[in-house]
Parts: sequence; C-alpha cells; structure tokens
Amino acid sequence: MKNKLINFIDLFYGLFKPFMPLKTYRYAVCGGGNLVFDILLYFTIYHYVLFQKNLDLGIITLSSHIAALFIVYPITLTSGFLLQKYITFQESDLRGRVQFFRYVQVSIGAIFINYILMKVFVDVLHFYPTISKILTIFVSIIYSYISQNLYSFKVTKKKQKDN
Repeated sequence: MKNKLINFIDLFYGLFKPFMPLKTYRYAVCGGGNLVFDILLYFTIYHYVLFQKNLDLGIITLSSHIAALFIVYPITLTSGFLLQKYITFQESDLRGRVQFFRYVQVSIGAIFINYILMKVFVDVLHFYPTISKILTIFVSIIYSYISQNLYSFKVTKKKQKDN
C-alpha cells in the first residue's frame, strides 16, 4: 500500500522537479492532502456536528469554531504523522515513538499558533471561521515544515555519513 501511494504521488513529480527536491514535493503533497482532509473535516464538524453552536463541557464552554478545531486535531494529527513518517521522511533513523513524540510537540506549537490566529481572525477581526482556518494554515505550514525537517524526523549525523 505504501509503495503504491508513493508511486502515485511521484507520478506527478516531473512537473515540479525543476522547482523543488523530491522530499519537499512529497511533504507538500502529503501535507496538502492532510490539509484538505482537515478543512473538510473542520467544515463538517463546525456545520453538521456542532451546528455552529457553542460546546458546553460543564467546566468550560468552547465557541463552535474553537471546539471544531480541537475535535479535528487528534484525527489529522494521526493522519499527518503517518503520511509524513512513511512517505516524506523515510530516511529518518529515529525510532517511531521518538518521531511521534516530537511530531506531537511540533503539532502542539502549530495548534497554539492556530488557536491564537483563529481567536484574532474570528473574535477580533470578525472573519468567517472557515476562511480564518484557511488563513492560519499558511503560517502553520512554514513553521511545521521547518520543525518537522530539523527536529521530528531529522537524520542523525551517523546516518548522514552513511549516505
């Protein structure tokens, strides 16, 4: 399954080869696919599960746009990790649990960035929540790519010498 997915993704690499290395292309495709999944899931949860209403948890009440953000998070965290581990960063020699722990750390930073930007865009600037979610993605993508490449899935110096 993994090899079939990689072969399918790489089918279109020729179009992008002059502009980016294979690793960056795979990151973009996997991240982009997970991003589309995230946006569709966010939209569905926000409109058809929460019905755009606040989520009362007893102790705290979350606005619907923030509740949807937190409901979607663990699902796309898992799908994103699996795609990046097995498609993009295959050469990483870190143990899977170390990669996952680091991926979660970086992801928590990204969710914090998303939370702050969503609060600003929706609550301060009064932008539509789905549009606000899309805008926050641009900042999050840059942060995530740099962090995942240099931290979560880094290749140790020993592995680099072997190549």
